[in-house]
Amino acid sequence: MEIQQILEQVRDGELSVEHAQKLLQEERYEEMGYAKLDTGRKARTGFAEVIYCSNKADEHLLPIVERLYQEEGEVLGTRASAHQYELVKARFPQTCYDPVSGILKIEKKNKKRIGRIAVCTAGTADIGVAEEAAQTAEYFGSNVERFYDVGVSGMHRLMSKAEQIRSANCIVAVAGMEGALASVIGGLVSCPVIAVPTSVGYGASFHGLSALLTMINSCANGIAVVNIDNGYGAGYIATQINRLAVLGPEQKRE
Repeated sequence: MEIQQILEQVRDGELSVEHAQKLLQEERYEEMGYAKLDTGRKARTGFAEVIYCSNKADEHLLPIVERLYQEEGEVLGTRASAHQYELVKARFPQTCYDPVSGILKIEKKNKKRIGRIAVCTAGTADIGVAEEAAQTAEYFGSNVERFYDVGVSGMHRLMSKAEQIRSANCIVAVAGMEGALASVIGGLVSCPVIAVPTSVGYGASFHGLSALLTMINSCANGIAVVNIDNGYGAGYIATQINRLAVLGPEQKRE
């Protein structure tokens, strides 16, 4: 329904103000020719639109960043290059960039964060994907604690942190090779575990497929699996779980 139609129906008493507000929140987007910015996404889901920067042309990326910043006062970009960072920083000097994860962000100061998410990696080679998850969750308002290099080839490292990991509302387990870390953690904790297979490994790991299959076939309960190297997706879901744990269903969009 077009905005004009909604307003006309409110004027004629055919539509309540509350219903009209809901429709406007659900249907808002901005046409830019090469992109349709979903400016109503935060009203619907509690999460503003995020920019996937990889392969975006410079002449498209910067206007998108500018418009989302105008809308939200902050912007998150994933899979950004150093060149894209310099491009955005020239317009917004406060831009931050992490070359390990490819996270690019303009973030509000003194942001309130809630709850607790644990992000674990099997090895240091998995940290790039883990940081994408951790920084996504932090951007969306979650407290994150990192437990890196606690893989199954040295179980004592994981067990020494077990109590701290158990206290989280949600755990993100990031692993390549055979991807066993998620199963081990899943057997130790009572909260949900989001498993993230990475493309780290030798030839027979098939660029993360081995870890993906291990995680999907885990016999441990309470494990959900995202796509290979999808740290952003894990951080997003972990934040949804964390919000529900802290705020409850009525306030989960705050």
